[in-house]
Amino acid sequence: MALRMPIRPLVLGALLVLTAAGCGSGSSGGGKDADKLTVWLAVDARESWPGLVAEANARFRKEHPGVKVEVQYQQWTTKNQKLDAVLAGRNVPDVVEMGNSETTNYIVNDAFAPVDAKKFDHHKEWLPALGDACRHEGKTYCVPYYVGARVGVYRTDYYKQAGLDRPDDSYEGLIDDLDKLKEKFGAKDPRFSAFYMPGRYWYAAMAFVKDAGGEMAVEKDGRWRGALSSPKSVEGLTTWKKLLDEYYVGDRAKDNGDQPAVVGQGKVGVFYGNTWEAQAAADPRSGGNPGLKGKFGTFAFPGPSGKPLPPFLGGSTLAVPAKSPNADLATDWIRIFTDRKSQRKLIAVNTLPNNSVQLADVAKGGVNGPAAKAATRGWVTPLAPGWTAVEKSNILPEMLERIATGKASVRDAARDADRRIDAVINER
Repeated sequence: MALRMPIRPLVLGALLVLTAAGCGSGSSGGGKDADKLTVWLAVDARESWPGLVAEANARFRKEHPGVKVEVQYQQWTTKNQKLDAVLAGRNVPDVVEMGNSETTNYIVNDAFAPVDAKKFDHHKEWLPALGDACRHEGKTYCVPYYVGARVGVYRTDYYKQAGLDRPDDSYEGLIDDLDKLKEKFGAKDPRFSAFYMPGRYWYAAMAFVKDAGGEMAVEKDGRWRGALSSPKSVEGLTTWKKLLDEYYVGDRAKDNGDQPAVVGQGKVGVFYGNTWEAQAAADPRSGGNPGLKGKFGTFAFPGPSGKPLPPFLGGSTLAVPAKSPNADLATDWIRIFTDRKSQRKLIAVNTLPNNSVQLADVAKGGVNGPAAKAATRGWVTPLAPGWTAVEKSNILPEMLERIATGKASVRDAARDADRRIDAVINER
């Protein structure tokens, strides 16, 4: 799952000079460009499910003869910069793919046209981490597309050598497993991590905050404030720090960006990541070791609460820019591209669907089965106008590094992070 890059709120605000006339979902499906629909999708679609794109386009053309669909594939690292630039003019794409944590700032700045949620399959069962990101003040401004959830990934051969079958379903049982892995392999190799957990891996740390009932930020009376220093959030961070202290051997001042390559070195028993990382750790293109192919299994990582650890649901949505002259056609293309038939095709290529009903169609014994189970507790970053500024400021990774390296206590680091969050989270 691609990392959703933060947008630049101040630049976006300056660029969006929009008018209400002709920009709503009721705008004509005609217009000077009605013979062509321009769709921006991230490269994931071209690389992982090109058949879905081709089939959806064919179905759309059958319903709308004479309308050409031009799909332009965008890189996540440059997509928003390009979008900010075109939104300042008139030649805008008709459909754009957004990361679910990117949508809020565009929505509050009137960049997207509202859509009628009732037109889309399973709209009442959209996963909250996607659906909530699309809603604002009673209206819907985008449509959930697909989602990914982090899970536990383990070395099946190491488990067998330690006399274990598979990871235990309970947190206490998993801790016992990690103790056995540490005893079996850590005693012989001081570089071995029973559990790999780099200090700046904030998606993982925040999962423990969520499991404890804590939050990164909360809204009250129309204003957002940091909540990492609340008792429940501190409890979750403390549990995360204890797990790191007991089972992780490595640099505490790094993030998880090279996780597959590190795991591929063979010094890790269990790690927390996306399901694709189980394959990437054995893929030389990711720095992995091809000799480890077939030696990784996945499981729904249990939380201390007794339920699956709540994963961040990284996913995508599809929106119609407010300046599109073909809003009705664009909405219809999205309807086809995200309907239940299209979602089944995503499931077939090991991608999670946008709704809770079709999560049941994900094979429980497959690589994504545990992710489907964990996704029911999934979460997304706070839907605050300035959350992208929080991420851009690296507030969470820097807080976690201070905790992981012992430079600050959990409580002090969390209080400082809350002060920094408060300074930017309400910016539009």
